[in-house]
Amino acid sequence: MNIKLVVVGKLKEKYFKQGIAEYAKRLSRFCKFQIVEVPDEKAPESLSQAEMDEVMDKEGSRILDKIKDREYVYALAILGNERSSEQFAKEIADLTTYGHSDITFVIGGSLGLSKHVLDRADTQISFGKFTLPHQLMRLVLTEQIYRAFMINEGSPYHK
Repeated sequence: MNIKLVVVGKLKEKYFKQGIAEYAKRLSRFCKFQIVEVPDEKAPESLSQAEMDEVMDKEGSRILDKIKDREYVYALAILGNERSSEQFAKEIADLTTYGHSDITFVIGGSLGLSKHVLDRADTQISFGKFTLPHQLMRLVLTEQIYRAFMINEGSPYHK
């Protein structure tokens, strides 16, 4: 199984890198795990809606360039469906059972994801209505993917 995160921007904070590296190491017994970073689009603080759409479209094109046709894509979106850890674990297990061995998660830039990326996604997932820094979301998502594998294994990690 291959799990890929396609994310906008670089991870700078050492403590996030260390946390993600720890979960990536733990995930290595279950899957090939990789993070693909695409450059964020530089933009001034205040933008019109048209300018925001342009930024998201440019970042979206970079994201879509990293996704292959066969990949099952989760887009992280605040308006996506929330799932419990158990529901998420079952979903991952079901995907692998039904032939989806390449699963990709997409985390957009500070403005979110373009319509094109959302249209390409097979599903949208939300971690709630909180706004989290994108760097922190990488760590949270990586931990939840690891948790899903541990739930599916019947491990006490989840308790």
